[in-house]
Order: sequence, then C-alpha cells, then structure tokens
Amino acid sequence: MAVDTLTFAVMALVYLVIVLALGYLGYKQTKQAEDYMLAGRKVHPALIAISYGATFISTSAIVGFGGQAGYMGMGLIWLTFLNIGVGILLAFVVFGKKTREIGSKLRAVTFPDLMGKVYNSSFMQYVCGLVILVGMPLYAAAVITGAGRFIETTFAINYNLALLAFAIITAVYVILGGLLAVIYTDTFQGIIMLIGMTVLLAFTFISIGGVTNGFQALTDLASTAPASLTKTGFNGWTQMPTLGSPLWYSMITSIVMGVGIGVLAQPQLVVRFMTAKNNKSLNRAVPIGGFFILMMTGVAFTVGALSNVYFQQTAGTTAMAAAGNNIDSIIPAYINAAMPDWFVVLFMLTLLAAAMSTLSALFHTMGTAAGNDILGKWKKQKPSILMNRASVLVMLVISVIVAYIMPTSFIAAATALFMGLCAAAFLPAFAHALYSKRPSQLAAKSSVVVGSLVWLFWAVFVHAKYAGIVGLAKLIFGTNLLGAPWQTIDPFIPGLIVSTITMAAVWMLDRRPEVEEEVKVKQVKA
Repeated sequence: MAVDTLTFAVMALVYLVIVLALGYLGYKQTKQAEDYMLAGRKVHPALIAISYGATFISTSAIVGFGGQAGYMGMGLIWLTFLNIGVGILLAFVVFGKKTREIGSKLRAVTFPDLMGKVYNSSFMQYVCGLVILVGMPLYAAAVITGAGRFIETTFAINYNLALLAFAIITAVYVILGGLLAVIYTDTFQGIIMLIGMTVLLAFTFISIGGVTNGFQALTDLASTAPASLTKTGFNGWTQMPTLGSPLWYSMITSIVMGVGIGVLAQPQLVVRFMTAKNNKSLNRAVPIGGFFILMMTGVAFTVGALSNVYFQQTAGTTAMAAAGNNIDSIIPAYINAAMPDWFVVLFMLTLLAAAMSTLSALFHTMGTAAGNDILGKWKKQKPSILMNRASVLVMLVISVIVAYIMPTSFIAAATALFMGLCAAAFLPAFAHALYSKRPSQLAAKSSVVVGSLVWLFWAVFVHAKYAGIVGLAKLIFGTNLLGAPWQTIDPFIPGLIVSTITMAAVWMLDRRPEVEEEVKVKQVKA
C-alpha cells in the first residue's frame, strides 16, 4: 500500500517538534543530578501512570507480542491479566509504596543505588548495575528493531538507516533532559498510543465483519493451521495450546510468566515509584495505569490473532504466511494491507511513540547505571549530569550494535529474556529489601549471583531457541544438555526458583542477632 509520504512527513515533523520541546522543558527543569535521575521526586500521579505504562509497553509488545498472538493465538491474553494484576496493582500497591518510602528515606536515585543502600553493600550496587548493562541492551535492541521493521515495511526505507536515525533522535532528549524529559515525552507518547490502539481495534472489527463474526471466523480457522504448528500443541487461535506441549511451555513460561512476573523487578519501572511525592499519588495512578495497559496489550493480542481472519478472507492464507514467516512482520503486514492510508500514518506515529517511550527509559536507566552505579561508585564521586549523559551515549552505541546483529523473529523473545533475567536476578532480593526488618546482605548477594548464573546457564545450554542462537551447547556438548520438556521451559523459571530458594536458605543461616543489629544500625545511618 502506498503511503502519503508528505502527510506522514508533516505529522512526523509536528510530532518530533513536540517531543523535542518537551525534552527541552525537562532540560530547563533539570538543575542537579537528582533531578536528572529522579525528576525531583514530585511527579503528578497521571504522569507516573501513563509514563510507567508507556515505558512498559513498546514496539516489542505491539509488534513482537502482537505477532506472537498472530502465530500462537489469543492465549496470550493471559499476559494482559498478569500485566494489570501484577504489573500495575501488585507493583504499585505492594512494591511501589515501599520502594518510594525506602528510596526517599535513603535518598536512593537508581534501582542499583536502592539495593546498595538497603543492603549497605557496594557489591549489590555494582552487580545490579552490571546486570542492567549486560542485559538491557538486548531489550533496547528489540525496541529499536520493532520500530525499524515497521518503518522499513511501510516506507521502503533502508532498515539500517531507519534504525539508526530512530535511536539517535530518542537519545538526544534523554541525554539533555534526563528523567523529567523522559516522563514528559512518555506521557505525550502514551496519549498517541491510546488513540492509535483504540482506532486500530475499531477498524479491525469492521474489516472482519464485526465482533461476533470475527471471533467465530477465527475459531473456525483452526483446521487451516499448518502441520508444523499443530504438532507443537496448537489447538486453534481461540484456544490454549495442549497442556505440557512445546507451544504451551513457550507461551506460558517465556511470554506470559516471564513478562507478567518479570515486570516487578524492572529497573526502568521501579524508578518511577521513587518519583512520586507520596503514597497517595501511587494509589491514584493505579486505575489510569490499569486502563492504559488493558488498551495496549489487550488490543495488540486481539488484533494479532484476528489478523488471521483478515488474511484468510482476502488472501486465503494465515497471517504468518502473509508475513513471509517472520513473526515480527505480522502486525506491519496487517496494518499495511488492511488499514486506510491515513491510519497507516497514525499507526506509524503510534509505534514511534511506543518505541520512543520505552527506549528513552531504557537509555536513561542504562546511562545512570553506568554513570552513577558503576563509574561513580568506582571513582567514589557524587553522580554528575555530565557523567550520566556520556554514559547514555555509550549505551546508545552498544544497543544499536546489538540491534544490527539480532536474529529475525526475536523481538518478543528478547523482551521476555530481559524481563526473565530481572526476575531471576533481582526479584527475591528486591522483595526481601522492601519487607524484611533485617535484610540479609549475604542472602541478597547469594540470590542475585545464583539467580543470574542459573538463568545464564539455562539460556546458553538448555533452552532450545536461545541455546541454538548462542551455539555453545552444540559446540561443547554436541547438543542441548536436557531434552523435552526442559528445553522449552524459559530460563526465568529455574532461575527464579533457585534464586528464591537460595535467598531463603542463606537468610535462615545468616540470622545471627549481632549481625542483624549491626546491619540495622548501618541502614539507619545511611
């Protein structure tokens, strides 16, 4: 479908002017390092909610996970329930309030800084920062790739050029304006995302003959699924895969649980809680954030699955086949084939907004982890805006390099990988830090290290897809270390289980009264 490039150019120019203006506003209000990293700790609840949601939802959710729904079916809608119940309600009410209270008391400015101060441990700050610097470029690359693929598909622009330009524009306002710029632009971009996804859902139902007819047609398509899909446990696009099948393990452990639970320990999201003025602000943010997540993920998963109906009606094929067997191209292919020209332009801006909102938060988190938690701690210097800005630039270069070498159909997988890593490495120690009266430094160190190593081992030597990409398992052992069903279970599952057991076991062994009292005194002084 030909897109009116002049219309898009005008709309994109207006969009970029507004984004850069908001970035400049954040720059003008950023006076010191704490402003750069925490936006002054007085952000409005609505801004927190939309910024949190826009950071959480990116092109990896819309393009990557929407494409997965087009391939796997609407079972992914369970992720929407987890995103709202865990990623919003539990995250804000149970984790968010304590994070804000402790972060404010200890004057923590980043997630690694919070962990380091709670446990009175430079090691904890270093290792948390290191996990971010090693793992987050993969997630950032997935976001950049999602935007680059849509630009390439829609406008026949060279993919490498689209990817690079997009990443640089996003980095500009993050480098200049810090977290204030990120929050301001996230909110604006979140509003665009809401409009775009609402219109997309309406047009989708119109294009396939209505809600009832559309879902019935999708149910009836089960018999058209290719044998390569059905042999993995696929039962149709409106049904769950067979319990215990490879597809079921992939859907539930990698996507639904990996992302749905992993969100609780996402450093770029945790820092949002520390920007709130008080707990009442977090309470007020919950309904706004819940509605936003419902419209983003619920629409993406529904439209992704229903795209099969459209392609069957118009081309006699599945969405996967219509997209050239590239999961990451299903949503772009559907939008370009089914939607009017003006909506292609609107959705282009929606995806740009989704990608920019997440990518800006990731750049900011990686930059502050490098500048404040690694370099600043190592040099024993107070955090500086200049050091953090330089670090953002370095992480931009690394993320772009990773995006160039990332394999196809890997956007959703890369997102799930990083979120699973955060859960395995951080979640037990993070929960312990928030709710234990006497947090055990030894237990936290052990949990983070063991969780990270188990996650890495499983990803490199056991999981079929990830180990196949890395190639070490085949090189050293000739094959993956474990067979079915283990090789379809996401690394986050064994990583989180072992990390939690390690935390509990070491904590019980380390509960000595004199040690507990010493740690408590140090925390109060900090």
